[in-house]
Amino acid sequence: MAEVAFRNVRKSFDGNLVLDDLDLEIADGEFVVLVGPSGCGKSTALRLLAGLEELSGGDILIGGRVVNELPPKDRDIAMVFQSYALYPHMSVRENMAFGLRIRKMPAAEIDRRVAEAAGVLAIAELLERKPRELSGGQRQRVALGRAIVRNPAVFLFDEPLSNLDAKLRVQMRAELSKLQKRLGTTTVYVTHDQVEAMTMGDRIALLHDGRLQQVGSPLDVYSEPANVFVATFVGTPPMNLLRGRVGEGGAVQGEGFELTLPATLAARAGEPGREVVIGVRPEHLRHPEEAGGGPTAPLPLTVEVVELLGHETVVHGKVGGELVSAIVTPALAPPVDERLELRVRLDQLHLFSTETGERL
Repeated sequence: MAEVAFRNVRKSFDGNLVLDDLDLEIADGEFVVLVGPSGCGKSTALRLLAGLEELSGGDILIGGRVVNELPPKDRDIAMVFQSYALYPHMSVRENMAFGLRIRKMPAAEIDRRVAEAAGVLAIAELLERKPRELSGGQRQRVALGRAIVRNPAVFLFDEPLSNLDAKLRVQMRAELSKLQKRLGTTTVYVTHDQVEAMTMGDRIALLHDGRLQQVGSPLDVYSEPANVFVATFVGTPPMNLLRGRVGEGGAVQGEGFELTLPATLAARAGEPGREVVIGVRPEHLRHPEEAGGGPTAPLPLTVEVVELLGHETVVHGKVGGELVSAIVTPALAPPVDERLELRVRLDQLHLFSTETGERL
């Protein structure tokens, strides 16, 4: 079994705390994505798991065994980096086999593993080429192959697709996901790209300023963000946030709007006079001419920018002094400077504390 556990893990560099009490359990065979902005601690967590950095506190377990003092070679992990780190003077076959050779594995077994991995990754015809003769996507497959032949307990990926162009990233996301399901190997994947996190992970773990913000399935994190950071980090365009004050009868009033909350949210909003933050995703703001289920309320928007994306149109504007984005069908794209009365899906509102940013 290859469960992975971070138990109250801390890491400091020169007195600066970059990872603070990380608690995370990863099941055997699970694909978990660590995601967050630059400097949030996600790559540090991965390097601690790999044994490339020393812990400042806490424990890391692999397969139920504490590995704090184990060197990387004894942790039964294989890591794929952002840079492919291939040996330029070696062929693809030699690059894939190198790690097994230094472990003195029998030649027949090395050949078998390299051939099997090359078949899985569709690079069998490239085995005699040098890295300079390969495209970026092919080099990434070779780096993956070098990890696969190890047959490790845990795969570690540190932003492996960031050097690829947009189209190839989409293709490699799908291929990596299929490969992980086929191999069934526990996988920890680090990225700053929330689209990668949402499309690849069984669960995603969001970090910010060295602290774990939320862990859950992509749909759960998207639908029920734990705080304002998660709400605005996950989703493109991000969730709209409007500050307001609770009034009588469950109404919230802010600059340029007044919304009556559903009973479930009104009960959590607190006493009249309390300041709250209302969240609503762009896809839950409708053009007034669009039909749709659920109760709605008006939200006047002054249009500033219109982005035509083909399958949909993103409208950016202001409600009072707040920037707001809405997604509408292309045929209903409004002109710039128009005052558009959007309809808010009241059953899709979120409520957050102004003091803590936590979900109410």
